[in-house]
Amino acid sequence: MGIEQSFIERHPESSRLYARASQVLPSGVTHDSRFVRPFPVYIEQAAGAYKWDVDGQRYIDYVVGHGALLLGQNHPVVLEAASAQLARGTHYGGSHQLEIEWAEEVVRIVPSAEVVRFTSSGTEATLMALRLARAFTGKPGIIKFHKHFHGWHDYVAANSKYGDSSPPGIPASTLDSVAVLPLDLGMVGATVEERGDIGAVIIESAGASSGQLPVPHGFLQALQAFCNERGIIFIMDEVVTGFRWAPGGVQEAEGVTPDLTTLAKILAGGFPGGAVAGRRDIMQGLAFLDPGAKGQKVGHPGTFNANPLSAAAGIACLREIADGSHQRRAAELAGQLRAGMNSVLCRRGVHGVIYGQSSAFRVLIGGPTVPEEADYDPRDLDWDVLAAGGNPERERLLQLALLNRGVQFFGTGGMLSSVHTEEDIAASVEAFDGAIGAMQEEGVL
Repeated sequence: MGIEQSFIERHPESSRLYARASQVLPSGVTHDSRFVRPFPVYIEQAAGAYKWDVDGQRYIDYVVGHGALLLGQNHPVVLEAASAQLARGTHYGGSHQLEIEWAEEVVRIVPSAEVVRFTSSGTEATLMALRLARAFTGKPGIIKFHKHFHGWHDYVAANSKYGDSSPPGIPASTLDSVAVLPLDLGMVGATVEERGDIGAVIIESAGASSGQLPVPHGFLQALQAFCNERGIIFIMDEVVTGFRWAPGGVQEAEGVTPDLTTLAKILAGGFPGGAVAGRRDIMQGLAFLDPGAKGQKVGHPGTFNANPLSAAAGIACLREIADGSHQRRAAELAGQLRAGMNSVLCRRGVHGVIYGQSSAFRVLIGGPTVPEEADYDPRDLDWDVLAAGGNPERERLLQLALLNRGVQFFGTGGMLSSVHTEEDIAASVEAFDGAIGAMQEEGVL
């Protein structure tokens, strides 16, 4: 029986739910990354490093809430804080002490954070950061980099993992305000000189699409120095990497100090939440003016900004992960997983590589070589090979074959939590071996 047919037969209830969803949701999904043919699995319950679907299948979870769950599903520390707050109220419609404590934790942990403003998502955080930068510098132009993902709003949609150079529904004038460049400091400099209107540069801190295409060694430091010299606001998008690469994110690990940092995911302990943090003078653009003072305030409402439930969960999570032990544990296990999967490709003679940084990993099937039984830092690999990517049909079948064997990746990779175990890693490598074998039998490798 083929991979797809086996998947269909193992998931009859998910198939029925997808048919129902397709009547009321575009393509039956609520997030682009959850779309997969013939249908996604529908999750019913989660705990620790595992999820169970409506057909009773258990999965080792490498989606981890799209990267939000460094502590795994329903960690007791976060669950206790959220449960206690749930009884007190989820939305006060007013200021509360928890929002202060949450901001204090961010300032304590994130090196560049002097002041914090909470949002409800990472997309909102990058939108606010760009608006603050434009207001502070008086310059409308923005530089972003090829394939770097900063959410789905109009100013960052071009040439991201979900959009081409001219995404539908976005005015040309908006697209024209953003220069999309390769990771080339010379081109950054030339663009700044040519346009004369660049007020900010935003970069996904570990590289495009959560590190799929890495930022080269030393580039962040050089970019920071360039921006400082030119009075350009340097924005590090740490929505994915914040609190995961280190308690203080990539900026802590690399010794870089951005002007503004965008945060989400781990920030709220698995609940909705985002933030912009950074220099006090830039963030002061959000402050109300004294009576009679001249100037304009950057407006920022938001019904669920720093809501008590997200704040309570976020405080508990940030206090739990502040010493770095959870990050080190997850990263160590990720290294074992990457090396183990590379050993499968090596033994089976399959071209490709599994690579990643910190507790993240990416799977590339294809390319010019068979990997060694090792862990690979993407910054040491051939950029052109990584940029070429893999074959979408192979990637789809790999996802299905892994689901058939009780493992769920997040697209072509995933992330780990600190509650994954060595036994989970061994089982996942075994499942990967079986999936690759099934693909070879099916003639797609």
